[in-house]
Amino acid sequence: MPIFQEANGLAVKFFVQKDISQEIQAELCETITSLGGRVEAKVPRQGYILVQPGTAEAERLRLCWASPDRPERHFVPYTYVEACKIAGMLLRQIFVENGVPIKMHIHHSIANVNARAALSQRIMHSGGDPTASPQSARVILADPNTEVFQHLVKSYQGVPDKYIESYLWVKKCVEKGALLYTPLVYKNPGGRRPGEERTSFTDEDEERLCHWIATKIPYKETGGRTGNRLYQQLCEMKAVDPEYAWVTRHTWQSWRERYKKNSVRLDNLIAAIVEQKKPAHGEKGQYGYVRKAEERARRARKRRGKSAEEAFQAEKIIGDINGNAHGTPPIIIFPSVPTEQLPSRSQPSTSTIPRVSPDEEEMEDGEEFEEWRIRIGNEPPPAWGKRSADTEGDSEELPDAKRSRSLYVRRIVVRAIQLKIFRCDYPSSVIGNELHPPPLSQTSGDTAARVNLHVIDQAIHQIAREYRFTVEEVKEFYDKCGEMERTRTRFRRMRELLSTLPEGIGDESTLS
Repeated sequence: MPIFQEANGLAVKFFVQKDISQEIQAELCETITSLGGRVEAKVPRQGYILVQPGTAEAERLRLCWASPDRPERHFVPYTYVEACKIAGMLLRQIFVENGVPIKMHIHHSIANVNARAALSQRIMHSGGDPTASPQSARVILADPNTEVFQHLVKSYQGVPDKYIESYLWVKKCVEKGALLYTPLVYKNPGGRRPGEERTSFTDEDEERLCHWIATKIPYKETGGRTGNRLYQQLCEMKAVDPEYAWVTRHTWQSWRERYKKNSVRLDNLIAAIVEQKKPAHGEKGQYGYVRKAEERARRARKRRGKSAEEAFQAEKIIGDINGNAHGTPPIIIFPSVPTEQLPSRSQPSTSTIPRVSPDEEEMEDGEEFEEWRIRIGNEPPPAWGKRSADTEGDSEELPDAKRSRSLYVRRIVVRAIQLKIFRCDYPSSVIGNELHPPPLSQTSGDTAARVNLHVIDQAIHQIAREYRFTVEEVKEFYDKCGEMERTRTRFRRMRELLSTLPEGIGDESTLS
């Protein structure tokens, strides 16, 4: 359908300003006719009056024929015909209000001359007036990519019926065929932050909030009034108690923010409620916040000596550790010995260590074995290997019996750790002799020397005596194999073999 033809088939009527040149008028008539329109000799009741903007005749025509009674009579520049032909449609007069063109101002931020001219033509073709000043214009068109655009928005956002639009806004309105201003979005200064109330708080709301806090956390020094959970539980109460229906007026974040922003004032209200009810600390319903107890100054821990029974337990523990180190169940070679028969550790001669009270701290891990450490390489000797100041210089005066008691347990454990010998590879009689020294009253020089011999040496001496070989021979073989039972078997078989030889073998007569 031709663009200058209405839906009912009638032609769109045009009237051309008479003082426009004949060439332009002839061209306009040809184009209008070809597109389905009709050029009238008189001003039509409804249609388009083609004028040359800025001329006196154009202004006269507008004054004479523009009337609210004829809202469908439009005044447009004569270039309107060509613009409709290019657009392929009849351009609607959308920039008109009450029959009067809407005044617009093209801001200087749109610096391109051709763009300004094209924008002005497009406004006039759709019924607007692009020649207004910034003060009188209803719409100010500016470039949105410049800083001045935001300045204009802030300057005129409070002025009624004043709009700041982008130059692209004209094109959008023409394409949609309607006048649509860019809406202003009103919001709280800075936007509503998380937790801020959506609805205003009343005095009744605050009073109920204070009663809730006074019930849960009556005393502020216990802390917790700004915690999330306190207010989340408040909102959960509405599901179990109808009296808490008022909670739904706000979110739990809003209740929390209300207290945080008004804590000084609300704390006074809470204190008044607490003063009236006088709840006790930790009363039912309160949160379990309590003040942390002041730390007491720790007393210096006193070092305590070990009894003979503890020394015996240490021997058993060392046996367990070494047994597990070989991947086998622990085998303890130390038989049960009555406590009264075990020799006690030697104590400093000039002082005694007092027994500690039961309320002292327990000993640290590993501290219990400090007395049983050994010296490795060039390390400093352990504490038990150092002479104390009060025994320095008079160790020679210690009796033999006391010295043997102090070395008794120490030599057994240290030698066992060094050689890792924890299996019963030798007769129990030897072990018994080693672990059960004669009573102290019967201790002599020979007995002390025998006690000081290690169980290994005792076993080697016994094998040598039993099978009548030299100690050096037995010790040499044991050092090679490292197994006491294998050593015993070898020398037993050698003695049996020698016993089966006939007499005389080995004499000089048999060798010659």
